Amino acid sequence: MADISFLLLIFFLVTTSMDVNQGLARRLPAPIPPDQKIEDTDINKRNLLVVKINSANQLMVQGQEIDIKQLRTKAKEFISNVDDNPYLPKLFEDDFGAPIGTVKYTKEHVISVQNDVDTQYQAYLNVQNELVAAYNELRDECAHKYFHKSYNELEEDQQKQIQKIYPQKISEAEPKNYGN
Repeated sequence: MADISFLLLIFFLVTTSMDVNQGLARRLPAPIPPDQKIEDTDINKRNLLVVKINSANQLMVQGQEIDIKQLRTKAKEFISNVDDNPYLPKLFEDDFGAPIGTVKYTKEHVISVQNDVDTQYQAYLNVQNELVAAYNELRDECAHKYFHKSYNELEEDQQKQIQKIYPQKISEAEPKNYGN
């Protein structure tokens, strides 16, 4: 009986497949040396887009309740600030090399994602996906404009040029209890 149980156990271990979670692709900052002093960074309010998700999975952007379908458009509008709106991030002008040249961009923008401790994981992932999609669309539009190719078809140095124009700056705050 013990031998049959052992063989069944081996059979099930060999034939079953395990689901592997992919996780979120994020580049973490380098560890801070213990002797280095940590300074608080002041961020101008116009350069900060605050995205909050409460325990009922409702989305609030800059104090206004919106649907998840509107988040990508709001984020793109915030990141690019095409019309130089004084309530959106300040535009800076830099030379990004050939063929791009001198471009105005929002180098100091930050998107802050804050969620409630009871927020469902799927709601959190939906917000992250929409924000990353906003960056991807902006980068793709820029690639088509300057290189006449999609962002994924560009060479690594060309992708880096575009990443400097649209750096992905998503800050994740510690989960808080916002209530409903």
